[in-house]
Amino acid sequence: MPAYQSILNELRRCFPQPTSDRIHDSYVTHTVMRVLDQVDALKSELPIWGSKQPLDYSKARTSRLDLDGKSLEDVSSELVGYLNGLNIWGHPKTQINICPPPTVASLMAQVVSGLASPNLVWDEVSQRFALAEVEVAAIVSDLVGYDSESAAGIFTFGGTGCTLYASRIGLEKALPGSLKEGVRQDAAILASSSGHYCKLTVAGWLGLGHKNVHAIPTDSRNQVRVDLMEERAREILSSGGKIACFIATVGTTDCFALDDLDAIVDLRDRLVKEFSLNYQPHVHADAVIGWAWSVFRGYPWEANPLGFRPRTVRALAATVERLSGLQKADSIGIDFHKTGFAPYVSSMLLVKDSRDFSKLGRSYEEMPYLFQTGEYHPGLFTLETSRSGSGILSALANLRLFGRTGLQSLLGHLVEKAQVLRELLEARPYLTIVNRDNFGPVTLFRAYPAGVETFRVHERELSDAAFAEDLITHNEYNRKLSSYLHAEAMSGRGVLLGQSDCYRMTPFGLPVLALKSYIISPFVEDRHLEELVDKIAQAHRTFESESCAAL
Repeated sequence: MPAYQSILNELRRCFPQPTSDRIHDSYVTHTVMRVLDQVDALKSELPIWGSKQPLDYSKARTSRLDLDGKSLEDVSSELVGYLNGLNIWGHPKTQINICPPPTVASLMAQVVSGLASPNLVWDEVSQRFALAEVEVAAIVSDLVGYDSESAAGIFTFGGTGCTLYASRIGLEKALPGSLKEGVRQDAAILASSSGHYCKLTVAGWLGLGHKNVHAIPTDSRNQVRVDLMEERAREILSSGGKIACFIATVGTTDCFALDDLDAIVDLRDRLVKEFSLNYQPHVHADAVIGWAWSVFRGYPWEANPLGFRPRTVRALAATVERLSGLQKADSIGIDFHKTGFAPYVSSMLLVKDSRDFSKLGRSYEEMPYLFQTGEYHPGLFTLETSRSGSGILSALANLRLFGRTGLQSLLGHLVEKAQVLRELLEARPYLTIVNRDNFGPVTLFRAYPAGVETFRVHERELSDAAFAEDLITHNEYNRKLSSYLHAEAMSGRGVLLGQSDCYRMTPFGLPVLALKSYIISPFVEDRHLEELVDKIAQAHRTFESESCAAL
């Protein structure tokens, strides 16, 4: 027997068998269960897997391929070790950011998809996974108010991918033929200054450049000022410029701000008519976080069958009222790996009119080795040739698992606990909530030293240039508090919070820092929030004692 044959025979054991083999299936099952046992052993009261370990990048750069491979068991155990130090997103003491724990159903979807390895370029090589993509698009179209017969959706590499697709569609509307001939003139993208920075990434990669991104200031509710957006749009059009895309943010990452989509669409329509434009600027809703609240459309608030607290009902209803404009957007970015409780990456761009995808199209002749059969050929227009089915199946798994009332209950719980936290924070006179008018699961707040009049201080920080030195001092105070809370959480004595170095910029050019609690775990209860606020109080007392001792 050739030497390679014995190696090959051993490696064949490391693959799922292509035909039924119960003995080998038992071996695979045992391997998976052993890995899960090792994963479970990494859990503790800490909000991280295992323990923090030094990240030695210098050593990592010396890695080389061994001459001989390792056993499947050894490799599996080694893989588990890479979990050490990573946050456990489902832990009730992890409140860092919009990173939800994945459901068991969505994890099984990853396994099934990984086992089959479909490619969503074409239904010939994806089969029923192609149907799953259409099913998810139809379900979400119905949720947001699109006509599922004319709408369509494709999964892509993240929220940035959604905005990239939408902006490319808008660019083709503003500059017809630019997909094939190239971008030969400027076209503007208008978005909120609080919106995701991917707007800059997109403009750069499309060849428009950052200079063509117009970041419009926000109001006290952290939502884009449509009056200033209109002012800037008129300047662009009056000078003969083009507008490729208006981006409305429906649930900002930092504070869950909701831009007024109705007003933005109305602005676009008025500008088209007034300037006699021969194209319609694209309106994209970056709703990667906020989309999920669409499950509350039609919820009977007065009857409140799910029994949410009155303050929660008010918060949910306020969000849904602003979401009513979603159905007017030309496209919507949706992340199931955010408020859909799926693993990374599971993002879908949904377009109101499926014909918009044809603006990105290539001809069959340019891809002669594809599309000889079937009827679902998204590879004709997608940026990616290789598209995994894992995000699609994870999204569908959770939609089937939750149903409408299940997702309502999950989101309602997150918002309810955020409201409880706000009540606890408001009871401490040295703490101020800075996104009071935003009603999602995220709470931004600032702490102040003793002697600071906290009822008006934040208003002055945001508006009074004479208060700049105090703002800088207070930023440092909150940075110190954040470090204290992080150290306590890593010792098992607190809750792990997030931090925004600039939740918004003052008119005089200084960033405002805020501590951030993003409640995204279904396991959060009131006691965890009480522990957090007690820990903040402990830090405040410690800082005051240190200050007095220094005098």
